[in-house]
Formats: sequence, structure tokens, C-alpha cells
Amino acid sequence: MEPAALERFPSPGKGNGLRSRRQVRPGELLYRAEPFAYVVTKELLGGVCEHCLRRNEHLHRCSQCKVAKYCGKSCQKEAWLDHKQECRCLKSIKPNFPPDSVRLAGRIVFKLLRQSAWLSETLYSFSDLQSNIEQLSEEMRDGLRHLAQTLQLYLKTEIQDASCLPPAVDFFQIFAKVTCNCFSISNGEMQDVGVGVYPSMSLLNHSCDPNCVIIFEGYQLLLRSIREIQIGEELTISYIESLMPTSERQKQLMRQYCFECDCLLCQNQEKDAEKLAGEEHAWKEVRDAVNEVRCSKSKEWEQILSRCQNLLSSNKGRLPDTNIYQLDMLDIAMDACINLESWEEALQYGTRTLGPYRLHYPGFHPLRAVQLMRVGKLQYRQGMFPQALETLKQAYHIMKVTHGTDHSLMQALMEIKEKCEAMMRRQ
Repeated sequence: MEPAALERFPSPGKGNGLRSRRQVRPGELLYRAEPFAYVVTKELLGGVCEHCLRRNEHLHRCSQCKVAKYCGKSCQKEAWLDHKQECRCLKSIKPNFPPDSVRLAGRIVFKLLRQSAWLSETLYSFSDLQSNIEQLSEEMRDGLRHLAQTLQLYLKTEIQDASCLPPAVDFFQIFAKVTCNCFSISNGEMQDVGVGVYPSMSLLNHSCDPNCVIIFEGYQLLLRSIREIQIGEELTISYIESLMPTSERQKQLMRQYCFECDCLLCQNQEKDAEKLAGEEHAWKEVRDAVNEVRCSKSKEWEQILSRCQNLLSSNKGRLPDTNIYQLDMLDIAMDACINLESWEEALQYGTRTLGPYRLHYPGFHPLRAVQLMRVGKLQYRQGMFPQALETLKQAYHIMKVTHGTDHSLMQALMEIKEKCEAMMRRQ
């Protein structure tokens, strides 16, 4: 869909919004957005190319800052305009390294100072973005002030006196805008690899039951429809992980985006009982363990798997797999087994997740498609070709809507599906 087929409009009670100017079917690519600015997450530095965000074991590092790494000269050349000034800043603060938000804000500052028009601003510009400063808690404002000071120190090599900057380049305002307008950039498998600002896509409002999803191909943002959309109907995405219970979703939306969601799912809270099924003290213990593992910087997979096994065993009969924290634990156990190359056990945990994923992610949801693909690959590895083919077909049915047939992950799915069919013909 061309940008002209989408239009900005005043959405009642929500400020600006985006709506469709024609009828839309599920699985249509509605918009392809370039980032105004983006960076690789600190955790993946050196693991993905700073420009195209693709994984590569043989990356070449910038000879100046020795931090940024690229697939090759082509990617490095493409990235140089965004990296040139940043490069000197990174070099000047060694051995320290800025948080992702500070590095992103630095790139935004340099871009604003260049004062050019950008593709990412076709429908909405960076200066148009809402900052919601008035609604932020004092704690949040203090945090942003601290980040603004950190940014000033980080940019000292390039900007000696921040007070001389034009009004449009206000460090505090930039962080306030980034907080409620940035997008986590994920790879095809929905794992975060970067963070970026896409001003035109900030027009999209939130729903816990949206009619669109955002998928990334490298640094490009793809807006895709997952339901039929009527002429004039507002386009919505979910700003947060919809798996959370209502109270947790509302807390996160208020803290980061300064509003309460009033969609039907939030009003009825009808899915909360399924999400929190089982004994409360048991799921609270599992929730705490999941948070601890996710926040831990070290990934000692044997220890993680052992902890998962103990909790899953002790909660047998007390927590169903449909409980969202039990489901998180199964996912972590599956990841641990994959990293330890315990394929059979990984498949056992993965298989247990499929029913809960179907329950919690009905319709066309990219996370369910990716999970089906992961389980299908494990079944293929175990020589379970008929089962693998069925699982991969289910993944394909969802992914052709959520990702589209041209997406690199869909190409990978088709390859494994064809291998599976070839193995079945040999038998």
C-alpha cells in the first residue's frame, strides 16, 4: 500500500491516528518505513552488522572507534553518515560505553543538526512527536534528566556547549520523545536486535487486540494487516507484550506511554483467569524465577535448565501449561536445551508450549508462527518428518499473513519445509 492509501486523522481521545483509505485484507503490506535513527542493542554488539542488523560471524570493525562492526565495506559505507560523528564520541569515552538510549539520542541529535528531510518522516516528522512530559511521573523526569546529562558528556567531543544548540535540539525533550515513540527492532524470529525511531509509524495507536502487526526486515519496519480492515477504520498495533494480565499491561502503558487502554480485552479482563490459572503461590514463585533469569547477564545454560527442571517438576499438577509464567518457564527450558544441543528434551518442552500459544495468541500472531517453526525444526532434526511437515504448514499459514512471502524468515521456513517433503519422498 502506498503512503497515500493511509491517512493521518484526529483519533477521538487519542490525539493523532492512522486509518486506511480503502478496504484491506489480512496479510497486506500497508507500509514500509525507514528509520529516522537506530542502533544495535548493547547485548548484540559485535554479533550483528551495525548497518543491516544481520547476524554474521565474520564482521569487520571500524578502524577508528573499534566498536562498530559491519558485514563488509558496502555496509560500512552506507552507515558512515550516521556513524561519522558518533565514532569520535565512542572513541573519546573508552573504555566506557553509552546505554542504548543515549547512543540513539546522540544519533538523533546529529541528524537534527543536519536539517535534511528524511523518508521516515513522510506522514509525521520527529518534531511532531509527542513527548508527554506533563504526564510523566517525577521519577521518570529525574531519569530523563540524568540521561540528558549523560548524553551531554557523551557528545562533548562534538558539541562542547549544548546551550548553543538550536531549540529543536533539546536533550531532555529528545529523551522524552524517544521514551514513548521508539520501537524495539526485532529479527524475523522476534528477538530484539536494536532500537529505533520511525516517526510516521508513531501515528499508530495501541490496542491489546490490534488489527495490524509490525515486523522488521533488517532495519526496515513493515506494517502488515492481520484482519480485514474497513475504509476509514483506524489502524492499531500492540505497544506491549499482550500475554501479560490486564493489570500488568495497564501499568506498563501508563508508565511508558502515559495512558490507560480501554479496549474490550482490558474492560472485560476475560482472559486473565486463563493466564493466571493454577495455585497463586506457585505461579508467583515461577514468575520471580523467570524475571531473574531474563534479567541475568550471564547465560549459564546448564544452571538455567536445572532450575527450570526443578520448578517444572515441583509444580506438576499445581500449574497448567496455559499459565503464562509456566509457559515462560517452558520457553526458557526449551532455549536452554537448544543452546546445550539437547534436542530431544528441547522438543518435549517446545511441544508443551503449542497448546498454550494457540490459546493466548489466536488468529494471526507472529510469535505463534515463530514458535511453530522452531518446534517444526526440532521435529525435523529428530527425524519426525510427517509431524514436522504438519507443524511447518501451520507456521506457513500464519506467517504468510504476519511476515509475507518475501520475508527472509518465510524463505527459511520454505527451505526446511521442502527438505522435509524430500525426506518423506525417500522413505
